[in-house]
Amino acid sequence: MSREEFSQMPLHQKIKTLYLEGTFVVGIRYYRHKVNLYLLENEYVEVFYNHKEDKIDKIDFLPRDHSRMKFYLDQIKLE
Repeated sequence: MSREEFSQMPLHQKIKTLYLEGTFVVGIRYYRHKVNLYLLENEYVEVFYNHKEDKIDKIDFLPRDHSRMKFYLDQIKLE
């Protein structure tokens, strides 16, 4: 599956895909979200869960040059 195909999926399909095909790596707190990081094929995907509203706000790929990457570096292996 390509990044474009995943990005075009509705939220519920992204959740199902991550559950069935992804591997949970680690969870962090980031501002008002709990962010779960998954490995999907060779890409890292973040799930932003807003616990106050009890909903997922966003599921998106984590760019490898994003500043948030520093929170994950002790848990992931970059190639």
